[in-house]
Amino acid sequence: MGLSEAIHAVGGVSELARRIGISQPAVTNWDRVPAERVLAVEAVSGVPRVRLRPDLYREQPMSEVDEIDAARAQEYALLSALLVRAPDARLLGRLAKLEGDETPLGRAHRALAEAAARSDAPRVEREYFNLFIGVGRGELMPYGSYYLTGFLYERPLARLRADLEALGIERAENNLEPEDHAATLCEVMAEIVAGRMPAPDDAQRKMFEKHIASWFTRFFSDLEKAEAADFYRAVGTLGRTFIEIETQAFALPG
Repeated sequence: MGLSEAIHAVGGVSELARRIGISQPAVTNWDRVPAERVLAVEAVSGVPRVRLRPDLYREQPMSEVDEIDAARAQEYALLSALLVRAPDARLLGRLAKLEGDETPLGRAHRALAEAAARSDAPRVEREYFNLFIGVGRGELMPYGSYYLTGFLYERPLARLRADLEALGIERAENNLEPEDHAATLCEVMAEIVAGRMPAPDDAQRKMFEKHIASWFTRFFSDLEKAEAADFYRAVGTLGRTFIEIETQAFALPG
């Protein structure tokens, strides 16, 4: 069972909970890894997502994935990993080695590498807390409902839940995090684009146009300008740049 493998790999339930930033009772109550936590558990445990949730993910030979789509999926997965929790020292080290060309996205990669190189895990963890959690609330609220209506748990979240249910993605009962968190949406897009999640041909376009295009650019722009942002200012630039490219691409005739 994938969940048992992950728990064993990190050294116990409490350690898995600590690494992904949730409470131990929440993990104890899982009978399987919730869909919105799969990438985080995979990242900290090394257990592949296809073993964590074989009902959601399948092996996809790289030869079957278009090169551009593979790169797009990687960008979405990277953004998801950086938004779901603060990067640890290992991930910061990998980010510091990123290279980029002279395209806007390439320059954003280089800026992220420079930000990672001058940062350390404790500092970035404090930054993440101040930005997204805070005492009472963080400086930014990375939720679609909040950006679109000014409140949490509004109609945009209900519409998203209906579309996720149609894709076979269910919400864990003990997970209190709304599914319209930017990290969750990036994770879903990564899996659809990479072909690892069974979905209709038009699923990625519908997900982007209905649940991402309307607020992601504003969110990442706000992250670039946030008072508490240092490392995450570069994350904001990367996210804004990538979403602008995606918006242009989806605007082209199908």
